[in-house]
Amino acid sequence: MKALILLFAVFVVFIMPTSLVWLLGRRARVAGWMLVVFLLAGWLTVSVGWVLSQRAQPSLFPDTSPCYGTRATPVSQYFPPDSFCLHADGELRTVNGPNAKLVFWTAANTTLAMAIAAAFVRRRQRA
Repeated sequence: MKALILLFAVFVVFIMPTSLVWLLGRRARVAGWMLVVFLLAGWLTVSVGWVLSQRAQPSLFPDTSPCYGTRATPVSQYFPPDSFCLHADGELRTVNGPNAKLVFWTAANTTLAMAIAAAFVRRRQRA
């Protein structure tokens, strides 16, 4: 029963949105390579953003959480995604480095660039 629920969740969360974007893009006559780049960059943005925002939570990543075992309180920020440790002295320190944030922003900007490029291609095709 658990496997069936997991399969249904994967279908609803990943397969349905991906196929919907693919079908709508093909209907709008967007190039296949643009759709592939858009989908890959979009899923990379979502997954890296989730990891960045949840990295300080000790229940999710107990071995790597900098807030685990200290008197710091984990704090999550969902956009832009980041995690912090709120220490006893009131200082809020991030737990994510600049490289992870660079991956998120690169993927997010690539996703946005592909959406804008697809709109330009579509407009050029209509003219």
